[in-house]
Amino acid sequence: MRTVTGAVIAGLLVASSGPALAQNMLDPHPIADVVDEIRIGLSAHDVHHAALPFLVKEWRLNQVEDVSFDVLFTSPDIDAFRWIGAPRPEIGTTINLDGQDSLAHASLTWQLPVFETPLYLEASLGAAINNGAMDGAAPGRKNFGCRVNFYERWGVGAHVSENVTATLTYEHTSNNGYCSQNDGLSNFGLRVGWKF
Repeated sequence: MRTVTGAVIAGLLVASSGPALAQNMLDPHPIADVVDEIRIGLSAHDVHHAALPFLVKEWRLNQVEDVSFDVLFTSPDIDAFRWIGAPRPEIGTTINLDGQDSLAHASLTWQLPVFETPLYLEASLGAAINNGAMDGAAPGRKNFGCRVNFYERWGVGAHVSENVTATLTYEHTSNNGYCSQNDGLSNFGLRVGWKF
C-alpha cells in the first residue's frame, strides 16, 4: 500500500510541476539579458556571386535547399559598441541540404528602423568559415580560396509582432581576392526570428 501511495504522490507531483516547467521554458527572462533573438530560415543556394544584391535579373532561385540558424546576442552596454551604432553580436550557420557548400559565421548586426513603421533595414558584417574546396572544386561546388572569408548579410524585415520578426536576407561570403581563388557564394531567403 505504501508503494502505491508513494507512486500516486510522485505522479501527482510530476503532473503538477508540468505546467510550471512549461511556463519556465517559455518565459523569456532567463536568457533575455544575453540572447536578444533566435532565427531560423530557408534560402535559395548560390543565387549569385556578387557581394551586393543589385543584379536581381541574374539571380538563380532554383535551389531552395539551405537552412539557417542564427543567434543574435544583446548589444553589449559598453561605449565601443554604442559608438558604432550598438550592433548585436551574432553567430550562425547556413547548411546546404544537398551536400553543397555550407558555412558558419560570426558577425555584428545593425538594424535600422524605417521611420515609425514595423519595417527595418539590416546589415551584418563579419567572417565565415566554409566546408568548400580551396581549389579544384567538384562540379557544382565553389573554390573558396580561403577557409575563412568575409561575411556580409543585407536584409529587409518586419516586426510581425512584439516577439516575431521576418527578414528577407541576402548573405554573401568571399575573400575580396586575398586568396588564390575567390568564388563568392550568395544565398537569398527568409529568416523568421523570435525576440526575447
